[in-house]
Amino acid sequence: MNRISFCLLVILTTGLMGSSFTIGKLGLAYSSPLLLVALRFTLAGIIMATIVKILNKPHPVKAIDWVWIVLIGLFQTAFVMGCIFMALRTITSGETSILTFMNPLLVVVFGTLFLKSRYHIQQWIGVLLGFIGVFLTLGSHLDFKVGTILGLLSAVSWAIATLLIKIHGFKFDTYVMTAYQMLFGGLILFLGSLLLEETFFKMTTQSILILLWLTIAASIIQFSIWFYLLQRGNQERTSAFLFLAPFFGVLTGWFLLHERLTWSILFGGLLIFAGIFLVNWKNNYEKEIEKTDENNERLSES
Repeated sequence: MNRISFCLLVILTTGLMGSSFTIGKLGLAYSSPLLLVALRFTLAGIIMATIVKILNKPHPVKAIDWVWIVLIGLFQTAFVMGCIFMALRTITSGETSILTFMNPLLVVVFGTLFLKSRYHIQQWIGVLLGFIGVFLTLGSHLDFKVGTILGLLSAVSWAIATLLIKIHGFKFDTYVMTAYQMLFGGLILFLGSLLLEETFFKMTTQSILILLWLTIAASIIQFSIWFYLLQRGNQERTSAFLFLAPFFGVLTGWFLLHERLTWSILFGGLLIFAGIFLVNWKNNYEKEIEKTDENNERLSES
């Protein structure tokens, strides 16, 4: 893949990822938050599950493997997206996207605490910059609204899901795991909607268009392009471009919802982007070490 194609696809997938916050906030005028996100991911999961079945992708056989996919769906889709859409009721789409996408910083912290993973100084500098950025994004004070807490919880849940995928994801075909974790997460969100909110959905042309955008463009197309890029390119460098998603979240919120851009949000967001970039970026020395470790593992297996 040439650089121009790669850059265009990165901009498209992160743009769709970021736009989902703004489009989701627009959708809250027509639906209760948990029901909207439940419809989005249940429909996306059904469509993707049908596709992977038709393509005869390898499905899990053991019951315990399905349990892991349900758990991934619980944290990656139900908790993350449920918290995001409820947060959008009280804070801007830009703030929500910035808080949610601090999850790579939390992966470093949780990986160190629970998996005994080892990270380099540059990655810890990235974590420090990221948390300073969060502080600035919140206006340099501790005025935690409900939406702020939910935005932070979405990042925590995403970090937990990332670690679960890191431990168990190798067992599954990527697209099969994506399809069913969205489906199970969507079904869990339906249950949450029935138990935790007054459910409503106004059937209008605009609400249907919003739901279709969230389901097809911001879920199926976006995930498909993202996994395609991860498979065709360097995973670490590709993942570093995730910092573009909250940028697009802030940009679309300003453009479509006329959300105010303060200097604390802009500068705090830049620090979070820089932190995520440092966490994900690996130098040539680290890459050589990883290649050596992988080669040693292959030799030992053979």
